[in-house]
Amino acid sequence: QVQLVESGGGLVQAGGSLRLSCATSGRTFSIYAMGWFRQVPGKEREFVAGIRWSGGSGSTYYADSVKGRFTISRDNAKNTVYLQMNSLKPEDTAVYYCAGRSNSGRYALPESYNYWGQGTQVTVSS
Repeated sequence: QVQLVESGGGLVQAGGSLRLSCATSGRTFSIYAMGWFRQVPGKEREFVAGIRWSGGSGSTYYADSVKGRFTISRDNAKNTVYLQMNSLKPEDTAVYYCAGRSNSGRYALPESYNYWGQGTQVTVSS
């Protein structure tokens, strides 16, 4: 099993920045890719960003709504993945979840992921 713990959420004004962290533990050698999703009440979980975790060059993928503003990165030595969020907007308000998967599925599909964190709240005030 793999455990994921998010941190770094909070309240920020529009235009501000936050950095989310996702610490992984357990059978981390089995992780193929990591992703960040977000969800607001009454809506489906939405893909935000993804990154290849094991091997490769750490290819990254983003939802159109966050391209140019958010950056996903990894530190394999620390078993941690990050989401740097800049130029935040009120519509970025959501619970943000870290996810990991051991297969080569599609980054944007929540069903592709085996492991999930508990989520961290991000609130952007206007």
